[in-house]
Amino acid sequence: MYVAEFVAALDCGSNSTRLLIINEHNETLRRETRITRLSQGVDATKTLVPEALRRSYDVLSEYRAFMDEAAVDRGLLVATSAVRDASNGVEFLDEARRRTGVEVRILDGREEATFSYVGATSGLVPDERSTMIVDVGGGSTELAVEINGVLESYSMQLGCVRVTERALGKGVVSPESDAATRDMIEAELDRAWDEVPDFAALVGHVRLVGLAGSVSTLAQLDAGLSVYDREAVHHRVLSLASVELWRDRLSAESPEARLERPGMVRGREDVLHAGLYILAAVMTRLGVAELLTSENDILDGITASLLEA
Repeated sequence: MYVAEFVAALDCGSNSTRLLIINEHNETLRRETRITRLSQGVDATKTLVPEALRRSYDVLSEYRAFMDEAAVDRGLLVATSAVRDASNGVEFLDEARRRTGVEVRILDGREEATFSYVGATSGLVPDERSTMIVDVGGGSTELAVEINGVLESYSMQLGCVRVTERALGKGVVSPESDAATRDMIEAELDRAWDEVPDFAALVGHVRLVGLAGSVSTLAQLDAGLSVYDREAVHHRVLSLASVELWRDRLSAESPEARLERPGMVRGREDVLHAGLYILAAVMTRLGVAELLTSENDILDGITASLLEA
């Protein structure tokens, strides 16, 4: 007798906690995102603070209910930058396991990049250029590209929350904060290029695919969408000029003013501009005039691995 199988991927990121449930045919049953800001204060204190833990635990309990409704057979919860950096990360994982009842893992930067690459590049049309992904998270940004059959990747200590807290600030950006932010990002890009020399050979000859919340929200803003429409933002082409335009426009506004813009996601209004600083710098360093957005990401890479297991 045929029995359907359902698997779930949960991603406890620095800024959001997300869920994807699919069946054995890779059909999506549920995809959820909640802004939980797990990385609140982690860059300064190296500790997950109680209020961030509470927000995340509440969402994980909600997700467990969704998984029960879908009769999920197997799942994997991953934690990334915020939990990697926190002294109490193991305690968080123990409670996350208890709340969700699935396997839990802290991903290192390479594992995070690999799952993201697999997810974001699935379904792409062939291209003579190498395809690089840029995954702008809350605490880190992953770069990954396959060269001669080998995945080359680097996890930069740059994310929209980390850059906001360390250099840029949440409000209207001052010239001093702008300069400090650019210096911070360029220093991390220098480290990436030093660690992965093959990145330099891709300049001007790479297809860049952007993913995660900063890119998705930018696509919504660029499209003027008041309500999320996956079909409208998945594989949308964004120019470097548009990224820079939105970076500068949002940087000149208060978070409250940003939130009034059609397409702005509540919970990202105070950090999105930082993500766009990162994105514009990566595009400039790679010499690309545009990127392709992807709504497929680390969650899709994880569920693919679960189905293959």
